[in-house]
Amino acid sequence: MKIKKPSLSFWQIFNMNVGFLGIQFSFGLQQTAVNPIFSFLGAHHEDLPLLNLAGPVTGLIIQPIIGAISDKTWSPRWGRRKPFFLIGAIIGSLCLFAFPFSPALWFAVGLLWILDVGNNMAMEPYRAFVGDKLPNKQLSFGYQMQSLFVGAGIVLANASIFLFQDWFGGAETVEAVSGIPKWLYYSFFIGALLSVSTILWSVLKTPEIPPSDEEYNEIKRHNALPLIDRIKTPFLEIVDAIKDMPKFMWKLSAVYLFQWYALFVYWQFIAPMFKESMNFDASQALSQAAKMNTTYNVSTIVFALALVPLAVKFGGKKVYVFSLFLTGIAMLSIPYIQDPLLVILPMILFGIGWAAMMGIPYSMVSKIVPQERRGVYMGILNMMIVIPMGIQTVTFGPIVKNLLNNSAVNAIIFGGVFFIIAGVLGLRLKQPKSIDEDEREVIPSGGGH
Repeated sequence: MKIKKPSLSFWQIFNMNVGFLGIQFSFGLQQTAVNPIFSFLGAHHEDLPLLNLAGPVTGLIIQPIIGAISDKTWSPRWGRRKPFFLIGAIIGSLCLFAFPFSPALWFAVGLLWILDVGNNMAMEPYRAFVGDKLPNKQLSFGYQMQSLFVGAGIVLANASIFLFQDWFGGAETVEAVSGIPKWLYYSFFIGALLSVSTILWSVLKTPEIPPSDEEYNEIKRHNALPLIDRIKTPFLEIVDAIKDMPKFMWKLSAVYLFQWYALFVYWQFIAPMFKESMNFDASQALSQAAKMNTTYNVSTIVFALALVPLAVKFGGKKVYVFSLFLTGIAMLSIPYIQDPLLVILPMILFGIGWAAMMGIPYSMVSKIVPQERRGVYMGILNMMIVIPMGIQTVTFGPIVKNLLNNSAVNAIIFGGVFFIIAGVLGLRLKQPKSIDEDEREVIPSGGGH
């Protein structure tokens, strides 16, 4: 029998999503600081895409497997999803603490692989956790609340970078072990603390919903299987889920191919672009990139929840597609603005797009997949993110070197064109129908705990 989920208050949904602050602080450091660290340790432009292979590969492997395993997990004490994102947060925290002490490029790259394992282990069950807790009518609000914390975490990460540079050294004193500025250490230490503390907040504040009798019997049946069969089950679950995947998700995968390829280009080349377009040194370029990323994530915080009534009125698809075009326009304009302050303005459009990208597709997909397979489908949705990133890491190095004149400016323009293509493909999406009869969106009030 299907479990009827109670509607939650604003603060209950808020507390449920606080853990995303720490996860996204870590992600913000990966976006802005990791590639400059690689450069400080001797990496060249054409090396950066391949050095970022950790994200796509670990996301492709870890997220769907953890999703499938968590679907078949239940502990009266620890729950279904919580053990996985708590362990992931601990792994991420340890890596963040160690990262600025990297003595060589190979060490930093190795740490990035472990960090991505931890972040992916935390991310996927967290997405499913929100879907598990909320009725369909609150899913849009729940996932847009995640977008708010996505923005907040990345804002804090990027703000810490340029503030610590200003307070503790800046471009004038880049004295550091192995070339990494010492002012950058503090951002990673804060990230290590937030990674665990915010996850603990959500774990302690939000109880999980026990499985139905039918689900619990299926979990017990699975746990009674021989070990080899239990190991094979997640992989078989993924294959079966892909075979049964709704047509909407197949069309979304085409949009994601261009969207996430372009985003990876932006994160890798925004700092090098400022060295090229504004003649900044490495530290100044990193600081400017941090300001850009801070701005678009502040915009995400401002617009994340505002997109909910717009999605209700116009439909999630229209808001999502419009946001892709806005992001493309932002990327295409950045290289042509020479003023360090004015160049921040396109990031407002970028932030609106990021808010939509990090919320609306998840709510649309969560409404059309069955509850008992939500974990594996959220993992598959992440595969649609990391496969384009993987393609980018192995193809864009030769592209930027041979076709784009080894120019970071040309790389950013290339990414803008890909966002426009993503928007055009998004026009083909057909708004999915919910598998739940009660799909009228509501915006929760305060109260609760």
